[in-house]
Amino acid sequence: MADARQRLEDLEAVFAALAHASRRHILLVIQFRGGRMSAGEIAGRFHHKWPTISRHLRVLEQAGLLTHEKEGRTRIYQLDRQKIELARQWLAWFDATETTDRDP
Repeated sequence: MADARQRLEDLEAVFAALAHASRRHILLVIQFRGGRMSAGEIAGRFHHKWPTISRHLRVLEQAGLLTHEKEGRTRIYQLDRQKIELARQWLAWFDATETTDRDP
């Protein structure tokens, strides 16, 4: 039961992070740029001030959709596909090609 509860909490965090258009756009930009980008490269793609981009990156990271590593003074953000897969699995419940007699 604890595992199911954690999975639900993770799912809620993912969908809360995905609720903002800018955060969805950040994920797409990183995806189409090879899955990794520096914070500066990400910020350069948007017309927001740095604190706004930083806040969006933090929300995405807290939801588990991004991870980062430091290379010198630069933060490199990378997609975490496990949490993206969690959302994909939940959305599969609405796939018309799947049977509807599955129990969540």
